[in-house]
Amino acid sequence: MEPRILLFLFALGTILLYTQVHGDRSFSIDYDNDRFVKDGQPFRYISGSIHYARVHPAYWQDRLNKMYAAGLNAIQIYVPWNLHEPTQGKYNFEGIANLTQFLTLANKTGLLVIARLGPYICANWDMGGLPSWLLRLNPSMQLRTADPTYTDPVDNWLNVLLPKIKPFLYKNGGPIITVQIENEYGSYPACDHDYMSHLQHVFHSILGDDVVYFTTDGPADKNLRCGSIHDAYATVDFGSGQNASAHFATQRKFAPHGPNVNSEYYPGWFDHWGEPHNMIDKAIIAKSLDEMLKLGASVNMYMFEGGTSFGFWVGANDKNMEYKPQCTTYDYDAPLTEAGDPNEKYFAIRDVISKYKTVPHGPIPPATPKKSYGIVTMETMDSLYDALDIISPNEPIRATYPVTMEEVQQSFGFILYRTTLTKDYFKPVNLSAPGVHDRGYVLINQSPVGILERLGPNSINIICRQNDTLDILVENMGRVNFGLGIKDFKGLVSNVTLDGIILQPWMIYSLDLDRLIPKASLPRQRVTNQQAGQQQVPTFYVGSLPEITIPQDTYLKISAKQWSKGQAYINGFNLGRYWPTKGPQITLYVPGPILKPSPANNTLVLFELEYTTCGDPDASEPCMVEFIDTPILNGSVPSRTQQKVTYYEACFNCWGYLLAMGLICVSMPIVMILLKVSCKNMDKVKVDVL
Repeated sequence: MEPRILLFLFALGTILLYTQVHGDRSFSIDYDNDRFVKDGQPFRYISGSIHYARVHPAYWQDRLNKMYAAGLNAIQIYVPWNLHEPTQGKYNFEGIANLTQFLTLANKTGLLVIARLGPYICANWDMGGLPSWLLRLNPSMQLRTADPTYTDPVDNWLNVLLPKIKPFLYKNGGPIITVQIENEYGSYPACDHDYMSHLQHVFHSILGDDVVYFTTDGPADKNLRCGSIHDAYATVDFGSGQNASAHFATQRKFAPHGPNVNSEYYPGWFDHWGEPHNMIDKAIIAKSLDEMLKLGASVNMYMFEGGTSFGFWVGANDKNMEYKPQCTTYDYDAPLTEAGDPNEKYFAIRDVISKYKTVPHGPIPPATPKKSYGIVTMETMDSLYDALDIISPNEPIRATYPVTMEEVQQSFGFILYRTTLTKDYFKPVNLSAPGVHDRGYVLINQSPVGILERLGPNSINIICRQNDTLDILVENMGRVNFGLGIKDFKGLVSNVTLDGIILQPWMIYSLDLDRLIPKASLPRQRVTNQQAGQQQVPTFYVGSLPEITIPQDTYLKISAKQWSKGQAYINGFNLGRYWPTKGPQITLYVPGPILKPSPANNTLVLFELEYTTCGDPDASEPCMVEFIDTPILNGSVPSRTQQKVTYYEACFNCWGYLLAMGLICVSMPIVMILLKVSCKNMDKVKVDVL
């Protein structure tokens, strides 16, 4: 038989096999009838967002089962570029980053997938999912534009990601029905259509033309004008209590035909440190969802399961130039709690969905068991200085002026800046660091003297001597994830002055806490000169949980009575930031799978940055934390009168003062006339105006 005939028969067999396996799978938009079509039948999705990187992989299936049981027929995911390419050219698709495993589970569960692949995703995730090493490649890089220094690494990333996505497209037997290009681009001031066209070309060249591509933007003409693109279906996002018909009418201006789609319907909201916990009543959420489904809309609920921003992945906002770091919890007041438990909102939403489609029969998967492991006594392990050789084993970088975290190829955590002072100051002088990003702990000769903050105060008064060692430990509290502020360098991003004189030179220590955490077994008790109730040297504390028969979920409660602010680890797993003195989050979620059954030991490490009552002989309680079975996410926060004055508040107060003075000046002539009239019998009236 001729080779050409053999090749033809092989190709025909492949086509027949593909048809037998996948059938006539198709997903498209029926523009004539304003709807989606799946396998030739009218279709609309009722979806919920879940971020695989915010849920322990051992619980992926549990969460998917609960979402399916709620009546959802799809889920929506983000793919964070910085999670998968933490270092340029080195990729991670293991553990919590095992994207293909997650997609496989979704497919087996019977859930379709709406894939939002970026490269920018927002997601209240550090730098909106963009890797921080971009800032080192070119500090003047124009992010999210057609700047080649940006699009070149974007293309490299997409050429790794998209081939992994392609087998999971619906047409290829996978669950992915739609693919988003970029994310809410209309809210980004660049409005670079060449950039969007470039991305579109890359997506089409790898995934093909027969994919439903879409964009998402807020329901305003200016957003959709910049965010939408030819051959990608324009959708909108908005929350509860709003006029859905009006918002869909705005969508219609840019997508005249096709289904109404709300790509982000918010059943809750995220939290910032120092602000009250956000909650939205279930009745309001159910009512607005019902209204949209009545209109025949496809709706995705963002978030349906929020999860946790473990490690250092949490983002921040900078609305009106006010930097606002977000809490570790991403509970979002979602239908499934941070721990994946169905709540009242879950059942209210399920009841609404049941009016429009059949929901699965049978019992709802139960909440995961929770365990109160009780009190754990903490002991001093190492101070920052005791551990410095371990967490910064290499020689410090020497520079005339401070360099950023990104310049020393560090993405997250902490960095230490050190300089030697060259002059005596016997009276307080001003130490100023206007470029501290985000929080600086100041020590002279290893003794704490104050804290510098990005929003202020970013200066303190100190007394020092010639040859004193000045250290500033800078904490990166999360890069801005929305707007132009995403270009958010960390560390000391500008010069530091003392009495108006620029300090130089510097030694810079890049710190990696993960080098110490595995060694956290034996307390060494080497910390000295710690005074309770005052700022202390940042210090590691260690404790052991009681014996565990069956590991179960729990919550680490860190009381503001004993602790202030820091980072928590269990068995080397970075739970995230704690800050009970700021609130509202008091507990950190501990997934059961990171705990070990007896006889293995479970070790807790806290890196406390500010102060603790540990070591205080007058303390009413021992140095401890507690593991409880209920979260506390709505703790008290500082009142407005207690919070520091922001730049804008200061400006407002200043203008108010000037206005008052202006009114006084304007009124003074009138006052003088009245005085002259009332004192006409006096020889002289003198009015001094200061």
